[in-house]
Amino acid sequence: MSTLRDLAEEHTRLRPADIDHLHRLAGDWQLLSDLSFADLLLWVPVNGEDSFLCAAQVRPTTAPTAYQDDQVGRFVGGPEVAHLDVAYGQGRIWREGDPVWYGDVPARHEAIPVRLRTADGESGEVIAVVGRDTNLSTARTPSQLELNYLTTADDLAQMIADGTFPPPRHPGETTSAPRVGDGLVRLDASGKVTYASPNAQSAYRRLGYAAHLVGEDLAALHRRLAGDPLEGTDAANGILAALRGEPPPRREIDARGATMLTRALPLMPAGVPIGALVLVRDITEVRRRDRALITKDATIREIHHRVKNNLQTVAALLRLQARRVGIPEARVALEESVRRVASIALVHETLSMSSDEAVEFDGIVDRVASAATEVAATEVSVGMRREGSFGVLPAEIATSLVMALNELLLNAVEHGFPPADEDLPAQVVAEPVVAGSVVAEPAVVPEVVVSAHRSRRMLHVTVADNGRGLPPDFDADGGRKLGLQIVRALVTGELRGSIELRPGATGGTEALLTVPLTRATS
Repeated sequence: MSTLRDLAEEHTRLRPADIDHLHRLAGDWQLLSDLSFADLLLWVPVNGEDSFLCAAQVRPTTAPTAYQDDQVGRFVGGPEVAHLDVAYGQGRIWREGDPVWYGDVPARHEAIPVRLRTADGESGEVIAVVGRDTNLSTARTPSQLELNYLTTADDLAQMIADGTFPPPRHPGETTSAPRVGDGLVRLDASGKVTYASPNAQSAYRRLGYAAHLVGEDLAALHRRLAGDPLEGTDAANGILAALRGEPPPRREIDARGATMLTRALPLMPAGVPIGALVLVRDITEVRRRDRALITKDATIREIHHRVKNNLQTVAALLRLQARRVGIPEARVALEESVRRVASIALVHETLSMSSDEAVEFDGIVDRVASAATEVAATEVSVGMRREGSFGVLPAEIATSLVMALNELLLNAVEHGFPPADEDLPAQVVAEPVVAGSVVAEPAVVPEVVVSAHRSRRMLHVTVADNGRGLPPDFDADGGRKLGLQIVRALVTGELRGSIELRPGATGGTEALLTVPLTRATS
């Protein structure tokens, strides 16, 4: 199913700012749906046609849905959209119609115009319509809770029509929690509680307030209840800001070992401040689990730190042993082992500073590439360059991939380029140099380029050099070089990917790795 943005860009004339506003509305309209006990459908006018397209839908968690089937992507026109035409054309909420039937479900139609206010705060044009459709099959006399929900829903609906809902999202806020069912408190213009749902009353009781909330000054109550005076002042200031019409960020209140999350929303139908809506949620257990996870994460990071230290110790011991070995082949083998152990230690060092089991791999590749040019046994100065981004990789992929890249980079530097007294093939990587009337041949700059890009949950990596290329008798599958054997075992075995070695398009050698970013389950 296409997303809201896909549908809007394909079928409407909505501007990017209009689509962004609709996205913010769709991110916050579960609140209105639950308060209304109704389905909400976002209707956008179709480009060049007298019809509307449903670009998004949300069902209530407080009542049965009016639609068993998903409506997103549905086109409607003719008499079926008369109420949408009124809301869109006249810019007012439409509530005049008789109930309609969807199959055997009776429903009440309403249409709410969606406005995007201008940069100077003036009421802007209507860009879409929210259909509010209520299932009437369970209609009965509403309770006090339901009446307060519906009254608040009408205020928010008017704010959508005014362009003042949803409020701007504060940095770091990605969801609309707490929700209506967690706990709802309604305040009048003076900040006094006019209604508190049973769940809200229970949340405050856990903070130590046992009396009924109705009639209380909520800002003053938050200041008294909070165990930390600064926290209490912040919570109180948030309530006062909402009463002034300013949506504050969410706040947490800690008291008596309990934690409550609060979200205050100003109520300003027709631009007139009439009070505020405060949603509350008891998150005591959530914070307890968070603290446990923080402790676990700290333990894991400490383990990675110790593994890194142990690997560096192993590398140091191998380095000392290499210095004492008189056989050149043995010394080379030990030095190669030092580099392999150091590359694994680099991953664990990065994980020890990460909050999860994933690493930003670009920095690791850059460090491994730099080390390859410094420690390679060659007289030629080889440049290293990275193109594209590896992005964030899981630790289990990063560890094997860095070892494979370390081997490929060392092979490219040590075996891809002839000694300084030999000539490279004639590929051109530098501009011709003019000396008087004589044009000198362009110099070949030895270079290794690591390229990476992601596509369809696959990582494609190329290690290319502009050196002398593969020997004529090279056998990638049957070769006895330990480095290439390690690379092939890591890529095909540990990473479940593929590797191909081939001549470069303009000379040199290319190693192509394809690695799936999702691990297969065994």
